[in-house]
Amino acid sequence: MTAPENIQRAPQPARLSRRTLLGATAGGVLLGGVAAAALPTAAQAAPAPRCYTRTEWSARPPKSATQVIAKPDHIVIHHTASPNVTDYSLSAAYAVQHWIQNLHMDTNGWIDIGNQLTISRGGFLMEGRSKSLTSINNGQNVLGAQTADNNSHTIGIEHEGIYVTENVTTALFDTSVLTCAWLCNTYGLDPHVAIVGHRDYNTTQCPGDVFYARLPELRDRVAAVL
Repeated sequence: MTAPENIQRAPQPARLSRRTLLGATAGGVLLGGVAAAALPTAAQAAPAPRCYTRTEWSARPPKSATQVIAKPDHIVIHHTASPNVTDYSLSAAYAVQHWIQNLHMDTNGWIDIGNQLTISRGGFLMEGRSKSLTSINNGQNVLGAQTADNNSHTIGIEHEGIYVTENVTTALFDTSVLTCAWLCNTYGLDPHVAIVGHRDYNTTQCPGDVFYARLPELRDRVAAVL
């Protein structure tokens, strides 16, 4: 997942003061007596954001075993079509995650929550379907139920709220950028190709006209992080 750090030798200056030397070595490495700043690796550029696990939000166990599959080639952006609440707390994030799981398991009849990840309006990232977080960290995916006829090659992120006419919160969008950058880095994906809306695959309003119109911005910001 992380490429070896590639550090180039800095050119030797004619004179190097003690202050310059000490300042340079504080933030880099010393090569042949000359300080060179360490270049960031891909993992440093797109670190894994804080993700609250199923244990932390007290998920129900799945009805049957979760299937681990190969890495995805697309990241599907969804909205939950639930109310745009103004409670941005972690407890509110847990509550919407329980609502999603109950809806997917009890109403839709699925084995578990359908999506792999969820982002609340307060910007909290949470693990969705069982084994999602472990699979991502291993460069794999789990078979979800979030994009009909395309679950075998996609990973889905639910974003709390409905964005047909209203805009997403700044916290939600910022976390989406970090999450997508993490996934693109993990799976080796080009954000300008990989990040799509649910409506790109299925006939649906999801992720809402306003959020869908911001997907180019999302792709650009993810690319900037990478």
